[in-house]
Amino acid sequence: MAGPLEGIRVVDLTSIVLGPYGTQMLGDAGADIIKVEPPGGEMTRAIGPHRSPDQSAYYANLNRNKRSLVLDLKLAPARAALLRVIDGADVFVHNMRAGAAARLGLDATTLLARCPRLIHASASGFRLGSSKQDDPAFDDLIQGMCGLAALNGAGTGADGPRYVPSVMADKISGHTLATAITMALFARERSGVGQALHVPMLDTMLAFLLPEHLWGKTIDDAEAGLGYPRLLTPHRRPYATKDGYLCIIAATDDQWQRLFTVLGRAELIVDPRFADLATRTTHIDALYGVVADMLPTRTTAEWLTELARADLPHGPAHTLESLFDDPYLVEIGAFPRFQHPTEGEITMIAPAVDFSSTPLAIRSGAPGLGAHSAEILREAGLSEAEISGLAA
Repeated sequence: MAGPLEGIRVVDLTSIVLGPYGTQMLGDAGADIIKVEPPGGEMTRAIGPHRSPDQSAYYANLNRNKRSLVLDLKLAPARAALLRVIDGADVFVHNMRAGAAARLGLDATTLLARCPRLIHASASGFRLGSSKQDDPAFDDLIQGMCGLAALNGAGTGADGPRYVPSVMADKISGHTLATAITMALFARERSGVGQALHVPMLDTMLAFLLPEHLWGKTIDDAEAGLGYPRLLTPHRRPYATKDGYLCIIAATDDQWQRLFTVLGRAELIVDPRFADLATRTTHIDALYGVVADMLPTRTTAEWLTELARADLPHGPAHTLESLFDDPYLVEIGAFPRFQHPTEGEITMIAPAVDFSSTPLAIRSGAPGLGAHSAEILREAGLSEAEISGLAA
């Protein structure tokens, strides 16, 4: 069955993580993603383990369901060819800085004048029109500037800010980019007219990070201050058991009462410090400390049995290695094996969202560098002579 974006063509001039992650989501949904790369390929092709020189594991997990077109955009004929490819597209997306896009004639004003139905999507570090619109930005910088590194350091008891060990700002911004593109496509279905959209990483991360941490600042309560206390206590972490670690969370009054009983501390049900949500929030360090003190009295397996019996939210605190043995993840096929045409069998990450009639799918592995150049240029109407000239 076709995916929800079947028939949509996206010209993807993005690189590294943010853009490729977002366009891969569109590709999983059935869109035809034409990935435009320079002659040497984009840098993630060389990052991490690989079987072939231009097919790293990192690249493979950001660029499936795409076709590769190589063009040297420093050359006028290549820029002209790209415009002809864009003429047949629904979406053009890049994560260059605004000035670089304008110098190449790929800014929104230029392309929308040429293709009024086009969705022109872009992403960069900072908001267009601001004093920082052309400043360079990468994930680490944005994690620090949005406050995530400081929160992570405080929440883990570190002696200063600590980056989250994931390219979180890039991937969240990539999700936002994919969502914004589908919104714009929906608007075009109603209006018949395209538009430009831009995803600034810093603004995106502030919107993601602050709904809970704006806290007292929301109502100008200086005493309450900033930061959700439950998330900042050093006790908020996987709990050590007799032989490992596990995760437990209770939220409602009833869940805490059941958890106190499972822990053998039923007397705390009537403790005024833990009587309701407001008092538990005030005494969160003491509350989580009780749980941390009790968990080492039994093994992980024993606790998991008791917590399941009490219908409490719980689960193992996995390592990267143990994820692949988790019964639930095995059951749902979270890590499918895929036969890549040049790389052989590889492990991939399954699309996360279920659609009842237009399912997401892994149709093709990450493309070889320039593997579809001639094919794509023919579709754009270039002659064999023009294609040969570009190749030369």
